[in-house]
Amino acid sequence: MYKIIITYLFLVLPFLIFAQEPEISIAPQQQFADTTFSQFTVAPDTVLTDNVAMDSMVGVKEEKAVIDEPIDYTAKDSMIVSLDGQKVYLYNEAKVTYQNIELEAYYIELDLETKEIYAEGTLDSVGEMTQKPLFKQGSEEYESETMRYNFETEKAFITKVVSAQGEGFIHSDRTKKIGEEVFITKDAKYTTCDADHPHFYLHLTKAKVISNEKIITGPAYMVLEDFPIYFPILPFGYFPNSPSYSSGILIPTYGEEQNRGFFLRDGGYYWAASQYFDLAVQGDIYSRGSWGTRIKTNYKKRYKFSGNFGFDYAINKYGEQGLDTYSKSKQYKIMWSHTQDSKANPNQTFSASVNMSSSGYDKQNAYDMNEYLTTTKSSSISYSRKFENTPFNMSMNLRHSQNTKDSTMSLSLPEMTFSMAKIYPFRKKNRSGKIKFYEKFGINYTGNLKNSISAKEDEIFQSSFATDWKNGIKHNIPISFPSFNLFNHVNFSPGISYNEKWYFKKYNYNYEAGGEYTGNPSAIPDNVRIDTITGLNRVYDYAYSISASTNIYGTYQPLNPNSKIKAIRHKMTPSVSFSYKPDFGAEHYGYWQEVQIDEDGNTGYYDTNLGGIYGGSPGRGETGAISFSLNNNLEMKKLDTRDSTKTDEEQKYKKVKIIDNLSIASSYNLIADSLNLSPFSIRARTTVAGVSINMGTTLDPYMLDENYRKIHKYTWNERNGIGKLGRVTRANLSFGMNFNSKDKKDEDNKKGGETEGTSVPGMPEKTLPAIYDEYIDFSIPWDFGFDYSLNYTGATSAYPNGRVTQTLGLRGNVSITEKWKLSAMTNFDIQEQEFALTSFRLNRDLHCWNMSFNFVPFGYRKSYSFTISASSSMLSDLKIQKQQSHYDNFSF
Repeated sequence: MYKIIITYLFLVLPFLIFAQEPEISIAPQQQFADTTFSQFTVAPDTVLTDNVAMDSMVGVKEEKAVIDEPIDYTAKDSMIVSLDGQKVYLYNEAKVTYQNIELEAYYIELDLETKEIYAEGTLDSVGEMTQKPLFKQGSEEYESETMRYNFETEKAFITKVVSAQGEGFIHSDRTKKIGEEVFITKDAKYTTCDADHPHFYLHLTKAKVISNEKIITGPAYMVLEDFPIYFPILPFGYFPNSPSYSSGILIPTYGEEQNRGFFLRDGGYYWAASQYFDLAVQGDIYSRGSWGTRIKTNYKKRYKFSGNFGFDYAINKYGEQGLDTYSKSKQYKIMWSHTQDSKANPNQTFSASVNMSSSGYDKQNAYDMNEYLTTTKSSSISYSRKFENTPFNMSMNLRHSQNTKDSTMSLSLPEMTFSMAKIYPFRKKNRSGKIKFYEKFGINYTGNLKNSISAKEDEIFQSSFATDWKNGIKHNIPISFPSFNLFNHVNFSPGISYNEKWYFKKYNYNYEAGGEYTGNPSAIPDNVRIDTITGLNRVYDYAYSISASTNIYGTYQPLNPNSKIKAIRHKMTPSVSFSYKPDFGAEHYGYWQEVQIDEDGNTGYYDTNLGGIYGGSPGRGETGAISFSLNNNLEMKKLDTRDSTKTDEEQKYKKVKIIDNLSIASSYNLIADSLNLSPFSIRARTTVAGVSINMGTTLDPYMLDENYRKIHKYTWNERNGIGKLGRVTRANLSFGMNFNSKDKKDEDNKKGGETEGTSVPGMPEKTLPAIYDEYIDFSIPWDFGFDYSLNYTGATSAYPNGRVTQTLGLRGNVSITEKWKLSAMTNFDIQEQEFALTSFRLNRDLHCWNMSFNFVPFGYRKSYSFTISASSSMLSDLKIQKQQSHYDNFSF
């Protein structure tokens, strides 16, 4: 009987003790010191270290301990330590931590004698493996079914492991870890699909994985939905797996175009030069002689600046050389973006945004629809500086703009501005009391230097700087006088403005009978010779003004106390100003020259600074104009019936704008001998049922003669009906709206999970919508939008009855299912009764793949493309594509 008791104590007692211990820390190379087994200690004279007695260790070099740090471990159910203290068994949510190694699993066995650790998962009630061993070491992490790891050799044998390698995953039945981050495997699967059973993968007969560096494989072949594709087979493979970018070859795409032939596009080399910049060189080549090349670089210096630069060059050949249909064109494109970090220098900034190309580049080389539709481009390179503790600022810009439709290009090289913020010369630095009247006197200054040209792009580089470029310097000095209030409601503001322009050339006009100067501007007769006189030419003008404005409010409150409308408020802002400018056409100013224009002695006045970069000379004739405008705003406060939770009386009401703005403006010249009244400009903006509406018109009060020139006859004296208000010279109307589906979750939250409907007899008390929701999801996400625009231009010689243009734009997206998405857009010219660019796109999310179909049914961009490609950017070249390019529609 006593043998049974002793055996029971040896077997059961350790289990009872350790099953209650929450966490144990094992110190290296030590034995247990007491019955708590909380840590290993050394028993003197009885424990040998590496088979060497403690008494014999004098003069013997001690070996470095393999386990030189504590091992921490925990388990949810039980932790059992063997009688000799060399093995520990952990059950359920077991976890072991040693240095930077962490292992979690259902079952872990720790053997201190062999320095090994073994872990495995467990099967649940349905036969699924749970609590699989999860191994973490540094940045590496992978999951397996079983694992055996040796702390001394840092080697491991792993089964059924899944490890993440960059954007990809490696599934392996048997893997051997031969180094800290080095693995070898056999019959593994490499994929970018994150499903437990990947939809596709490369079957690797054997492979070596160096984490965060590369994957090297032997023969490999593709497997798609468990169907092996043995041809083509890869004899070997190399997959870069570095978390940082690295240099490498850029694989080209291939295809065929009807006009340019077979092609290889976007092939080249990427150079990861350093952490500060990189460089990509790519090229295109076509079987019929066309080719192109491009370079792109990105650069960045932390806390200083960042940007990118790109240059594209292409030669396109169409048709057969020697035939009339043959054409060859050279195209280029320059892109540059530079941004300075806001912390780099608070007082000076440098930025660049360059988008410049030849006029035909996008038409012949763009594959993006938005780039193809772009007809205007602009660039700006800017430098600005603020002079600290002074009112002075300086900026310098290099600007470019172009219209690719007519190849017109404008350059401004450079444009410099020097400005001084408003200063108050009579205001004391250390003052007390109220500001005196004269202390409100202020002055500021702006100086601008500009040098520009506007011409066809093929003419700019052949132009003459002296004759074709426009340049000058402009000075502007506005002087503000103290404003004052009249009757505490009307604000008066007087002012004086002075402008001075320095040009470096002027024109002299001479009449020559029989002369034919066909190159003259349209305003100059052909029999007038124009001579250019170089030198500094000073042009100045000044004006006086005073303005007055106020606000007038009107409020209407309904008499019915039960009305949902609390009040309607009308705000009017009238303003009146008077300005005076002398006659700068007088002879002593020298701005306008009287020239004979025919043999009868008739004369005309011509601007000696015609076409100046700042607008030529000041206008002829004395001006004393009264300008007036009236702005209106109408809004009401109504009861918010959608929110019954508000208790405060004021919060129950909300503001609703009826008319956002309604304005009218014009002016009257008191000094002019005719056509004193300027056209009336009317603008309005409002919102109706969520639709934002903008409209405007210009009414000219004067009639036209048979040559469509204005004459001094008012329309209200010559017309009847609505025409009395004025002659419409321009009008526009535009509005648009977006619609979208409601989020089903938001709807359920608003209703508190309740639904309304009709109950079905003999069935559980569920409403019809609730029943259908179990079978059909009615919450299909969608959005739809439209834009309408109408423009009218008054009668001219080209359009005697005026001209009307109307366009309607439609766009929409719908998610047919969670995976299927459809989008479409079109534009319709109502006047011409034809569609502009129209496109459809159908997309299917295939989890780790993506399928898309793009279709442009008609027009110049008529084309289609069908693509099935891997979703991962790492396998962007793994795709199947069938397309018809829009470049096949026409010959160039």
